[in-house]
Amino acid sequence: MKRNFDLVIFDCDGVLMDSEKVSARVVAADMTEHGVPITPEAAMARFVGMSLKHMKPLIEAERGAPLPADWNARMIQKIALAMSHEVTEIPGARAVLETLDREGIPWRIASNSADAEMDAKFTRTGFLAITEGRTHSAPRLFAQGGQPKPAPDVFLDAARAQGVPPHRCVVIEDSAPGVAGAVAAGMTCYGFAPHGEGSALLAAGATGIVRTLDAVPALLDARVAA
Repeated sequence: MKRNFDLVIFDCDGVLMDSEKVSARVVAADMTEHGVPITPEAAMARFVGMSLKHMKPLIEAERGAPLPADWNARMIQKIALAMSHEVTEIPGARAVLETLDREGIPWRIASNSADAEMDAKFTRTGFLAITEGRTHSAPRLFAQGGQPKPAPDVFLDAARAQGVPPHRCVVIEDSAPGVAGAVAAGMTCYGFAPHGEGSALLAAGATGIVRTLDAVPALLDARVAA
């Protein structure tokens, strides 16, 4: 028996790091400051899984005026600062990564977050030593024409770095844009939905739903072929 995959790719926000509420709070405060009042809860519902690059034109349209030219860079700084003080790990995150390491299963992280944001999250939670060299940021690809999720680019970047074809990758994602990006990359994707049915993830193309990270090793063990 052998596994029918060679790489596991995790999303960061909402899968490994409990960071989405922190980001939503920063985004809501900034939008309100720029004349578009919104609650953190509404910001999270509206923008979960979305990159700053895709958020900006939506906010500008609602505002009826452009945001400052350096808005993206300033938001990255604001979010990274908040993460450095507030972020926590999703229960079971460290355990699942360490389990995969023990079993010799390669894994990587593919995120719409900027490198500065991921560094802040992983430094705060003590993950930096195990995640270093395994992270892939959509904004890092912009200079080469890459696009954030739901485009497949950041997933394909992770697969290339590991030398694994896309169809041999399994992705764990918690947002519909992320699932859509993984499916567009030609990868098998499982939706991570600890607090809901995951219907939006299934509609986006997820093969199934995972409720806890503790369940991931058993899920992967089941993916074997004679």
